[in-house]
Amino acid sequence: MKALVTGGTGFVGAAIVRRLLEAGHEVRALVRESSPRANLEGLPVETAVGDLLDPESLARAARGCEALFHAAADYRLWTPNPAEIYEANVTGTVNVIRAATEAGATRVVYTSSVGTLGLAPGGAPADEETPVSIADMIGHYKRSKFLAEAEVRRLIAREGVPVVIVNPSAPVGPRDIKPTPTGRMIVEAAAGRMPAYVETGLNVVHVEDVAEGHLRAFERGRVGERYILGGADMTLREILGEIAALTGRAAPRLRLPHNVVMPIAYMAEAVARISGSEPVATVDSVRMARKLMYFSSAKAGRELGYAPRPAAAALADAVAWFESHGYLA
Repeated sequence: MKALVTGGTGFVGAAIVRRLLEAGHEVRALVRESSPRANLEGLPVETAVGDLLDPESLARAARGCEALFHAAADYRLWTPNPAEIYEANVTGTVNVIRAATEAGATRVVYTSSVGTLGLAPGGAPADEETPVSIADMIGHYKRSKFLAEAEVRRLIAREGVPVVIVNPSAPVGPRDIKPTPTGRMIVEAAAGRMPAYVETGLNVVHVEDVAEGHLRAFERGRVGERYILGGADMTLREILGEIAALTGRAAPRLRLPHNVVMPIAYMAEAVARISGSEPVATVDSVRMARKLMYFSSAKAGRELGYAPRPAAAALADAVAWFESHGYLA
């Protein structure tokens, strides 16, 4: 089988590319002209230059591919121009799925996010059926992914497009070259630059388990269904304690109230609007931190045979990769 992978130069996309190659599939990666190719170096991958907002380039990229793994996304928690996020994540998703199916793809795996799902009260793990509405979406990234998933569902219902949706939680591990917001937190903690924490919680998963979940969704997932690809629920304090143990540093003990951090985030965004650089903290990230973002992957376990490794192993691989590539200097 030949598969088109979008976002193949990125963190999750590169892991999907590697897993597909391991399974014996041919891979064509959609890349932008300006995309760094480090995550594809040395791999037997065909590349197609294109853009999610350029339908002609997508038609060329999809030609001859039997499957699409759409992992590309504009994953920013802050930008001076939010419209860019919606264009990439909503319009771009519809464009590439239509291009792939018009070119003959018989199966699509769409990478959504647990950010589109509801949260259970009291910090209990949420699942694919937990009630949610767009009013629950904090920030442009989450809203864009929520709207994109709604468009995918319309394509399935109205046009019969064969899409399986996967919702990864917070992936960590090797080749987070940018790095992602979660990766930046690991870097700061491992480098000893995070002396305090806020009370929050995440579901941590190894990026290679997320890639495995994508392949299993392709092979076993039911069209129109969505599957959470998560790992273990951990408080931020537990995550930082695990990183401290891995690096031989003292774990942070100072807990900052959210109402103390919020003014810092507002100031950081004000500076970012002037400087053009990404803020060290964002208002939306602080708002999200008020909730425990815990999720259950039981459905993926039952239907896909999905079985992620312990979160400690995922964090260990992430810290080792960042250290070996100079991020902790």
